[in-house]
Amino acid sequence: MALLRQTLAWWRNHINAEVDHPAVVRRVAEEAGWTPRFAFMVIMSAAIAELGLLQSSPAVVIGAMLISPLMSPIMGLGFGLALFDFPSLKRSLAALGIAVPLAVGFTALIVLCSPLKSATPEILARTRPNLFDLVVALFSALAGTFALIRGKGETIVGVAIATALMPPLATVGFGLATGNTAIAGGAFALFATNFVTIALSAMLMARLYGFGHYLSSQQSWLQTGLLVAVFVVMAVPLGLSLQRIAHEAVTTTQVRAALGNAAGRNARITQLDIDFQSAPLTIRAVLIVPRQQATPTTKLNQAIAARLHQPVDLQVDQVLIDPASNGLDETRAAVARAQDQQIGQQHAEQIAAMVALAAGVTPADVLIDREGQRAQVAARPLDGATLATYQALESRIASSNAGWTIAIVPPVGLPLVPVSATLDDKGALSPAALEAIRLDSWAAKRWNWPALAVPGLPATTPPSPSSAQRIALAVAQAVEAQGLAARPAGSDRTMRLDLSLPHAGRSR
Repeated sequence: MALLRQTLAWWRNHINAEVDHPAVVRRVAEEAGWTPRFAFMVIMSAAIAELGLLQSSPAVVIGAMLISPLMSPIMGLGFGLALFDFPSLKRSLAALGIAVPLAVGFTALIVLCSPLKSATPEILARTRPNLFDLVVALFSALAGTFALIRGKGETIVGVAIATALMPPLATVGFGLATGNTAIAGGAFALFATNFVTIALSAMLMARLYGFGHYLSSQQSWLQTGLLVAVFVVMAVPLGLSLQRIAHEAVTTTQVRAALGNAAGRNARITQLDIDFQSAPLTIRAVLIVPRQQATPTTKLNQAIAARLHQPVDLQVDQVLIDPASNGLDETRAAVARAQDQQIGQQHAEQIAAMVALAAGVTPADVLIDREGQRAQVAARPLDGATLATYQALESRIASSNAGWTIAIVPPVGLPLVPVSATLDDKGALSPAALEAIRLDSWAAKRWNWPALAVPGLPATTPPSPSSAQRIALAVAQAVEAQGLAARPAGSDRTMRLDLSLPHAGRSR
């Protein structure tokens, strides 16, 4: 105890005495509140972070970290806790309470306006916080607070990069804009981890350097209890997350080893993707093997299942090379084919995600035919959506994925577009009527109806058709131009058009 008292006395007299406590408090207070400059820098750093994430550019993301002003109010919060300075706490929380929704909302707007809506590696890297993230934030915050107290401003640059406050918020904006709650929730958990850890670490360092020395023992114990309790509460789920990530890494290594042993020593694994959320475990792999060494998929599946002691669903593409040919050229060609297969798989997954988002379902509900380059899904009813809405979504996705056939099946029972049919002087239907017929024909095809029933259509063309019959015949011709049969109303296996005819009212 005597040694401890001597150490504390030496620390107070030689270390704390060198700190200009009033100047540090003034500096923290000046930078912790809400100002127009703070708002501008929040918006700019959020925009840069989101663009860096969408492009998967680490350099751009680091730039956003450097100009992010969020560290200042969080430091103010930590010093407010250390000093029990409630006005400072209120000012810092107010700044954060405005900055966080502002950053999330602005980044979500950028994503909504951007043609890039795929989750990049930079985005996915910020959706699974673990115990290491807490430790990184702890060490970074201790270094940042030390730099702030001791006046070592050059250290703040590295701290801003290490703590990564703005990129998680930008990832939250991406998740909200794309409707991906898993990404938004994981990124917000990372931001919360960094935010709380920085604030409490700043409080710890501030007390260590003599800030709040006038507080009572009860207040000091309250700070200690808060610090320990929060770190324990955060450490438990983050530790479990780290354990899960470690388990996935070990499983990936075991799968790679089992595949290599079962396929032979000359086999090369060029792609390995594992879906740890599926049951049984779904594994997608691409192997390059000599032609005579091709291994049945069932054997590979059994080898992996035996290694993991659990059933698996293996989807493997084996790229066969001819050992009698030029080995280098053949290997290069095989690698190119494997890369093409990998790119094709990634493209198919991106299309499934886009189609699922448009249809209001999950990617697992989308039927993907990679060989035939076709994607089909049954859409859920969306508020205010009409046939034109679903057809426009389908066309938009198809136009951005050349070579693919996209089929979004609208909800069954959605009313057809009414056709107000009249003929002009040349006996042609109006553009509005033709557009309505096109939409109705598109829906009929998606619902697998082979024909449309046209009210007023005669079974045979009369020598002198009436005005209504001429319109019905013109409508039938437009239906057939869309690739469907046109039949008189009342025919079997037909869907009835909602057609308005002169002097007859609208048919129902």
